[in-house]
Amino acid sequence: MAAIVYQTSKQTGITYAYESLSYWDKDKRQSRARRKCIGRVDPETKEIIPTRKRVVAGDSCKQDKVHKRGPVPIENVSRSFYGATFLLDAIGENLGITADLKKCFPDIYRQILSTAYYLIMEDKNPLSRFPKWAATHKHPYGKNIPSQRSSELFASISEDARNRFFRLQGNRRIEKEYWAYDTTSISSYSRCLRQVRYGMNKDHDPLPQINLAMLFGEESNLPFYYRKLAGNIPDVKTVKNLLADIDFLGYDKIKLVMDRGFYSEANINDLYHHHLKFLIAAKKSLRFVKAELDNVRDSIRTWANYNQKHDLYAYTTKIDWDYSQERPYKGDMLKGKRRMYMHLYFNSERALEDEKNFNALLCRLQEELKSGTTTLEHDRLYTKYFDVTTTPVRGTKVVAREDAIATARKNYGFFVLLSNEVREPILALEIYRNKDLVEKAFGNLKERLNFNRTAVSSDQSLDGKLFVEFIALIFLSYLKKKMHDGNLFKKYTMHELLDEMDIIECFAYPGYELRVGEVTKKQIELYEAMGITPPSSLH
Repeated sequence: MAAIVYQTSKQTGITYAYESLSYWDKDKRQSRARRKCIGRVDPETKEIIPTRKRVVAGDSCKQDKVHKRGPVPIENVSRSFYGATFLLDAIGENLGITADLKKCFPDIYRQILSTAYYLIMEDKNPLSRFPKWAATHKHPYGKNIPSQRSSELFASISEDARNRFFRLQGNRRIEKEYWAYDTTSISSYSRCLRQVRYGMNKDHDPLPQINLAMLFGEESNLPFYYRKLAGNIPDVKTVKNLLADIDFLGYDKIKLVMDRGFYSEANINDLYHHHLKFLIAAKKSLRFVKAELDNVRDSIRTWANYNQKHDLYAYTTKIDWDYSQERPYKGDMLKGKRRMYMHLYFNSERALEDEKNFNALLCRLQEELKSGTTTLEHDRLYTKYFDVTTTPVRGTKVVAREDAIATARKNYGFFVLLSNEVREPILALEIYRNKDLVEKAFGNLKERLNFNRTAVSSDQSLDGKLFVEFIALIFLSYLKKKMHDGNLFKKYTMHELLDEMDIIECFAYPGYELRVGEVTKKQIELYEAMGITPPSSLH
């Protein structure tokens, strides 16, 4: 007995009609049914429109799944902005972002990409405006993502999948490049997040915060790893977990560059223990650094040590690091010597700046002591640079300790880098200064991507949103490097460049390939400057 059965596809929303024929299965001794797709149902007339080819199917119509591979057939006439999203599509393919997301998030990678595109193109606009943008742009997901759905999207991004993505992206990076490591603070209005704490806020924001640690390739200029931390964790405490994550993610031949906030004897020992190459800034107050400074303070300013490009004097000395490693399984301490290079630098302009900043600090400390408005964070400095006496008649008397001030003045203009690999002082300096790209990336994350202060209400949503912001940051970092390499910042801001491309339209008609609208010679040149080949229809 034949009957007509209707079924609506969840993916396309199209209703299909099936011819269902009942029969008796002798082997299983039960009634069964065979289905044949006979067409799709017209939503207006409810008539069955025959398909071009009938395909036997278990529960679904496969009329659209033709043997020849190609793009999904266009169902409706549409006109959308396409130039900027085409650029981002091509960047995603070139960097492996799309492929890696697809492997790690097969069900939601298109939504992740579309949300990231929106964050990049709609500078500082909240996600609540995504529907308006999605209605006028061609993007990977191709549909609207309402606010509720975006929250569900963030919550569905798992820790395991994120780590798989980090592993895949890290393996794409240049093995020989140094990886810059740094942290930043992100303020939060939410009191529900477990890691929101008051700490050393790098933006001097009075709100509680979370901290964010990130690894950045210095040659590729691309981020590929981050970790969220409690807001009260100091930088120096994060290195041990970084090294554990590096082991877990399977990264090889690591070279790290870090500022002096990450320096500690224990961290240097751990870096040696993990056989990692490093370049790190060091404080001038360290005993072994002061000894070397005393040796070269009067001799470093010779013509042989002068570098015209950076307008400074540079000198390198090879030293032995007193390595130690506790071995709990043997109950002893392994000790030995490890090779290290100490790079010492003197810059006269920096000396003037150091003097100005130090004098301002002393004035501030003196005023706080005289007025009685001292702070806990300055306690050590009060004792180091001033003697304070109080009498009933004369009141509080603050006298500067000239010997301590003179000692500090000796080091104006000097700074120090340590490395177990880089022997040349100028090369070390240039590698270290490239670390600034991490700080610039943090600026992009906070300002352009509107992540300066979090307003999410759950840790799961925060983790997911942060990952999508991180994906957007990879695209932004690529664009920024290409604009810098092509000297484009003289003519455009990044937003202006994206706007210039965004006005290119595409037109979709059922039964026809996607057609791209007119494009100017200048726009083609911009694609080429970004390392992207424009689609053939643009020529």
